[in-house]
Amino acid sequence: MAKTIIQTDDAPQAIGTYSQAVKVDSTVYISGQIPLDPASMEVVSGGIEAEITRVFDNLQAVANASGGSLADVVKLNIFLTDLGNFPTVNEIMAQYFQQPYPARAAIGVAALPKAVGVEMDAVLVID
Repeated sequence: MAKTIIQTDDAPQAIGTYSQAVKVDSTVYISGQIPLDPASMEVVSGGIEAEITRVFDNLQAVANASGGSLADVVKLNIFLTDLGNFPTVNEIMAQYFQQPYPARAAIGVAALPKAVGVEMDAVLVID
């Protein structure tokens, strides 16, 4: 088993004791991404649409750094503090993914780091 740590300046740096992603053989496990701008490490402004977009951008940056892309995502977990924002996730996700879509879960949570409204993590399989 070959384990590689993935790190890129194009996504927010870890704010805790974790890696942006870990690649084991052809599988990449991307840590939870919140809507932090990688340059400023501040939460993006502009409401939930801007937050969701930034999270997908962050996932995309880490996927690219791993040698893959969002097209390689096989599982996406979405954590929302307001499940009423789920339709907005679907609208924005359609800009980043094409069929066949990955398996997915959407989970309502009481709170997320830095009081954001959304966090996502992903699993990729790269051929």
